Amino acid sequence: MAGRIRDADVALVRERSPIADVVSEYVQLRPAGRNELTGLCPFHEEKSPSFYVNVATGLFHCFGCQQGGDVYSFVREIDGLSFREAAERLARRAGVTLSYEGGGVTDRTVTSQRQRLLEAHRVAAEFYAEQLGAHPAARAGQEFLTARGFDAQAAHRFGVGYAPTGWDTLTRHLLARRFTGEELVLGGLSKPGSRGGLIDRFHHRLMWPIRDLAGDVVGFGGRLLEGGSTATSGTASSGTGNAGPKYLNTPETPLFRKASLLYGAELARRDIARRYQVVVVEGYTDVMACHMAGVTTAVATCGTAFGAEHVGVVRRLLMDSDERRGEVVFTFDGDAAGQKAAMRAFEHEERFATQTFVAVEPNGLDPCELWMRGGDAAVRELVARRVPLVEFALRGVIGRYDLDSTEGRLAALDAAAPLIGRIKDAGLRHRYAVNLDRWLGFLDERFVAARVAEHRNRAVVGAGAGAPVRAGSAAA
Repeated sequence: MAGRIRDADVALVRERSPIADVVSEYVQLRPAGRNELTGLCPFHEEKSPSFYVNVATGLFHCFGCQQGGDVYSFVREIDGLSFREAAERLARRAGVTLSYEGGGVTDRTVTSQRQRLLEAHRVAAEFYAEQLGAHPAARAGQEFLTARGFDAQAAHRFGVGYAPTGWDTLTRHLLARRFTGEELVLGGLSKPGSRGGLIDRFHHRLMWPIRDLAGDVVGFGGRLLEGGSTATSGTASSGTGNAGPKYLNTPETPLFRKASLLYGAELARRDIARRYQVVVVEGYTDVMACHMAGVTTAVATCGTAFGAEHVGVVRRLLMDSDERRGEVVFTFDGDAAGQKAAMRAFEHEERFATQTFVAVEPNGLDPCELWMRGGDAAVRELVARRVPLVEFALRGVIGRYDLDSTEGRLAALDAAAPLIGRIKDAGLRHRYAVNLDRWLGFLDERFVAARVAEHRNRAVVGAGAGAPVRAGSAAA
């Protein structure tokens, strides 16, 4: 067991870790006065910034939740680390080799479990990337990328790799690099085989490294390829009948929590801050296509629906506040699945202070397919044609009813009215009631507005405490 880190090293790491640089890996900061920066607090939910960083003193403080301290305190709190783990993470970032006192250990770098897992993932990402260009069976992956317009340079830009067909190829590579079997299983890189020993978690898949906002690889997303040989139970099997799901992600680990990760966020964060825009797409190749087309604010969820924790990440990237300067653009297919995804997104719409939109390709093409057919301009035009999320959700709801009959229009009204009733802004709520009247063909704005108010009152009473219903802020 290593002793305590030398005080001189602690001071050196602090000196080489400017707090604004470290915090900005997690929070979008903007000037707030001399030597001060502000942003949305990453430790609690808020609409207006109350989180401040003082460049001169090297301290941060949130006037909302009262969290505060130096750069070590921030890293400990944001990543749930001990002081030693925070020091080792910052030392690695700053290129400082730590020395330890006491316990008979000196002049030696001892890393935490988290740092060991991060290093294992870094090595794995390099291994997969090398295999894409070297392994004979990787040709299927190369053809997959080429068919979608991505060349070797694009693959390198996004770190795309290939998981070999051998049953324990990566596992043996990592064990040879002195990582333990326990670490490989804990990190989701390997798993126990049915006949004993460890096997790779991913076989014959195109691999996308998933990084956190600091740029560290924390997991992978793998797309099953056609042909080749696969292994699923601890012994190699050959043939073209690949087993397993089409897409497979790293399981939940100490590093990988898919509910709070967005693929491509580390690449998009600077342009998100500059353009006040986030484009949320559904797949890894969609992110690649958007960035190649110049829509460099695109991100994607990692094998899960867009949820509340994703909202928090997006809001911090945008520094989403009541100023409503930014926008979040969701891209969905125009089919039933896309409508369902839009309704899930609408459930979180009220958590944003900024404006929310939906961009739908009329022919049902995803951004990657659209890029393949129409090039860069087609993808940019897709985003430019965005419509407010509220409008998209409302049209999706009323589209399920027969609007040629009075009964159908009334049923559509009662289905759509609760969505409008959730809108917090009274003026915006009224405008959407007017729009709904026109879409349904009632031509009686007062009747529709009264129906919306009736549903809103029911919701307030149903909430129990009579608290105002919070809702979204999409532009009319």
